[in-house]
Amino acid sequence: MTLCEFMKQECGRFEQALTSSLENVEQERLRLAMEYSLMNGGKRVRPLLLLAVLHALGKPVFLGYASAIALEYIHTYSLIHDDLPAMDNDDFRRGKLTSHKQFDEATAILAGDSLQTMAFDVLSESQGDAKTVLNLVRALAKCAGPNGMIGGQMADIQAENKRITLDALMSIHQNKTGKLIWFAVYAATQLANISNELAHQLLEFAHAFGLAFQIHNDLKDIKQDEKLQKSTYVSLLGKDEAMHKLHEQIYIAERSIEQAKAIEANLKDTLLLDFLEYVKL
Repeated sequence: MTLCEFMKQECGRFEQALTSSLENVEQERLRLAMEYSLMNGGKRVRPLLLLAVLHALGKPVFLGYASAIALEYIHTYSLIHDDLPAMDNDDFRRGKLTSHKQFDEATAILAGDSLQTMAFDVLSESQGDAKTVLNLVRALAKCAGPNGMIGGQMADIQAENKRITLDALMSIHQNKTGKLIWFAVYAATQLANISNELAHQLLEFAHAFGLAFQIHNDLKDIKQDEKLQKSTYVSLLGKDEAMHKLHEQIYIAERSIEQAKAIEANLKDTLLLDFLEYVKL
């Protein structure tokens, strides 16, 4: 199955599950603000990756719905807060007013807070035994917390208007962007109950895909990043070398899937390799 075929099959179901997941939020304005940002046209790369890994491993995708919804909650809350005047001060996201412009700053902050806390409520209802669910809760907390996404955002803010090293930049993006992508694959490997050897290869794929994802964004956003005076792979390495780094990470990701296929012959590798189309230029 290709990624395109998988998306046609699963996207509608997941979007419905995502919408329904907010029905129990009693405060109407809060629910509307949460829904506004959650349903604002995101590509759903992270939850789709989680569900796709489960499918590639021959497991039913419904096993991953709770984890996928929780992951999209965390991603969306981070975007709401990133857009605030104290952070990136953005008025638009995906062609629509950002949450604090559509509503107000206080509502946007509370909508983000609500999505963050609800993520762990939803995640606690994941399919699996108690140990698996606890592992998922702990992993998402770490990936989204001060040593993960939030820590990466803090380091990114501190790096503004500074010339940082390539290692420092990679660390920022491994945390800010890569950790949630890593969690998507980790959650699937936990829910699928696969061998450590196979999980290792899939997580290597996740790591390389996460870095490639950020390098791809840097190459696309050259003018915007120059305006903001941010350190990027392009500003540190130049466009040609950044492109080389992108191809390097794509190769590592492809090799990881090849090695995973050697371990598990029934792995639907085409589906996972298709995710690399997101980062190819």
